[in-house]
Amino acid sequence: MPVRPWSPEDLGRPTDGSWADVAFGLGEIYECEGDLGQAADWYRRAAESGHDAAALRLGAVLGRMADDGADGSAEDLLAEATRWLSGAQDIATPSAIELITDMLNRHQRRAARRGLEPAGQEC
Repeated sequence: MPVRPWSPEDLGRPTDGSWADVAFGLGEIYECEGDLGQAADWYRRAAESGHDAAALRLGAVLGRMADDGADGSAEDLLAEATRWLSGAQDIATPSAIELITDMLNRHQRRAARRGLEPAGQEC
C-alpha cells in the first residue's frame, strides 16, 4: 500500500473526498441538529463548489427557513431556494421533483397570504 507524503499544509485537509463533500457532511449534521442557518451556510459552500446534492438540500433548507420566518426575508429565502433547485444537475430525480413541487407550493401559499393582507389605507 503506497504511503502518501504528509506536509503541514495538509493539516485539516480531508483524506478522502473533497472539501465540498466535507461541507455537505457538515450541512447534514447541522440540519439534523435543527440549526438551519448553519446547515444552509455549509450546504451553500458545497453547492458553490459544484456538489449537486448540496444544491438540492440547500433549496430544501432555505424553504424551511422561509416557512419558519414571518419577516420580509422569507421572499428572499424562497427566491434563493428556487435558484438553487432550478440549477441542480439532478433535477429529474424523484426527490428533486418533490423538492421543486414543495417550493412551488410555498410560493403559492406566500402569494395567497399577500392577497389576503388588508390594503394600506390611503388618505
